[in-house]
Amino acid sequence: MKGLLSLMILLSAAGYTAAAEEYSIDAAHTQVGFSVKHMVIATVRGHFKEFSGTVFYDEIDITRSRIEGVIKTASIYTDNEQRDEHLRTSDFFDAAQYPEIRYKSKKILKRNDEWVAVGDLTIRGVTREVELTFTVSEPIVDPYGNARIGVEARGKINRQDFGVAWSKKLDSGGLVVGDEVKLELAGEFIKKK
Repeated sequence: MKGLLSLMILLSAAGYTAAAEEYSIDAAHTQVGFSVKHMVIATVRGHFKEFSGTVFYDEIDITRSRIEGVIKTASIYTDNEQRDEHLRTSDFFDAAQYPEIRYKSKKILKRNDEWVAVGDLTIRGVTREVELTFTVSEPIVDPYGNARIGVEARGKINRQDFGVAWSKKLDSGGLVVGDEVKLELAGEFIKKK
């Protein structure tokens, strides 16, 4: 009986591995972006130009899926070169010392009507648990025979939690750069052949 139970557990684990299909990010059709308040009155948006990511997607049981991603910090782009250079310095991301931002999911769960990835986000060598709500499209096959899924995710962090601390106070009491940063990913992933 004990041997049968062990065999069932082993087969179950093997089924899990086989069920999760590996998809790699299609950078040409993906944007990894963020937005933050500037001087309390406006929202500044930006994105990163260099990144990679993998989704191990279990279409039958999404809770068995996993997400991993890496962003090259120096690739930050806000359509203002002077600001982008400042964001690369030790005042913000310190791209020379911390060239990558990383995210790795620990679990996927369903909360109300939304899927949520709970994972570790590392910025400037500081790792914090971050939740990303997301949607996944039904798989399609493109004209070149590649299976694809679309993923859209969003979340928010307090940049102070990661040591991204530079700012100045306004006379009115607000901050030049807000602490809350909204995260957004919208893109396509291609199934590994």
